[in-house]
Amino acid sequence: MKLATYTVDNRTRTGIVVGDSIIDTGLPGSMIDLIRDWDTVRAALEDKAKGGGGVPLASVKLEAPIPRPGKIWAIGLNYADHIAESKMETPQRQVWFTKAQTSVNAPFDDIQIAKGTATADYEVELVAVIGKGGKHIAAADAPAAIFGYCVGNDVTERLWQHAGPQWSLGKSFDTHAPMGPWIVTADEVEDPHALDLRCFVNGQMRQESNTRHLVFDIWSQVEHLSVGMTLEPGDCLFTGTPGGVGAAMDPRQFLKAGDVVRCEIEGLGHIEAVMVDEA
Repeated sequence: MKLATYTVDNRTRTGIVVGDSIIDTGLPGSMIDLIRDWDTVRAALEDKAKGGGGVPLASVKLEAPIPRPGKIWAIGLNYADHIAESKMETPQRQVWFTKAQTSVNAPFDDIQIAKGTATADYEVELVAVIGKGGKHIAAADAPAAIFGYCVGNDVTERLWQHAGPQWSLGKSFDTHAPMGPWIVTADEVEDPHALDLRCFVNGQMRQESNTRHLVFDIWSQVEHLSVGMTLEPGDCLFTGTPGGVGAAMDPRQFLKAGDVVRCEIEGLGHIEAVMVDEA
């Protein structure tokens, strides 16, 4: 099932995407509430999806599936080619940083280049959305902790990222965590470690890989994070980006106003944004 958060007639609600239509779930609350209550509401939503109806997808505004996740964690240096282009060694332990809730952006909204900056970069990533979650989740049990998957772009302000030993500030600028266009529930993703992913800038392919090349797979990521914290419904894990980022090109090619960035993942859809200067 494809589940989206959308706005129509100045009301934001959750919906089921079926083909070119979106069907209101009729449920109160947010996507986090839906995920938390999934076992209770799933059968009714499956019936709604089979019943058809709804409104044209093109007539609504898609929001980030989870506009305010409780936690956003992202893993760095998790594809061999990206490690090589970054001129760094393969980590022996997972390298994590956070992205602020306020960095979340809708899948087709503009991405801001912050005032006084000029080193914005793109990073296509598979985003895993936590379902039941928990703490001390073994890798073997991790698939049951995942609700679904969506496309993400870990937009990064490189100068701020490397201004100190912690990356989180340079990863957390406003609009720098676009996600969507919807969540594809885990039961419809046969193998999250066998998905093609690509990023295009102005139609030129910059990144192309497959999630089978993850250094630390999603199950080990869940196991690692849940040692120290309780993973909760709607938490989002950016699972790593492959090689091809603008900072590693010769000469470097950072994003500028007017650039169009498209990120796509096999079976999950795509997100696309125009880069704009912050007003």
